[in-house]
Amino acid sequence: QVQLVESGGGLVQAGDSLRLSCAASGRTFSSSVMAWFRQAPGKEREFVCGISRKGITTNYADSVKGRFTISRDNAKNTLYLQMNSLKPEDTAVYYCAARTNEVLIMARAREYDYWGQGTQVTVSS
Repeated sequence: QVQLVESGGGLVQAGDSLRLSCAASGRTFSSSVMAWFRQAPGKEREFVCGISRKGITTNYADSVKGRFTISRDNAKNTLYLQMNSLKPEDTAVYYCAARTNEVLIMARAREYDYWGQGTQVTVSS
């Protein structure tokens, strides 16, 4: 079992940067594909980006490509999301998710086994 705890959210202005972290407990972090999703009020949860088990492969939604960077430190059981050039439309609750014992990065939320509680990111214009 994997427990995930996000941190690093907050209120920022458009153009600012934030770095989210997701601390994982359990023994399966390094064998899990990890991803960030987000959910804005009144909208469905959407895929932001994902990273393979060793961090070699990444995948980004078009809306964040070139602005966001996902990374992981398997020695520290931690997933990161560096968000630059933030826009008001990035406002959402951000969730990290784990897909245990799998290889492919998937964009559908139902493909992920474990979820964090979420951290709020608010970008003002």
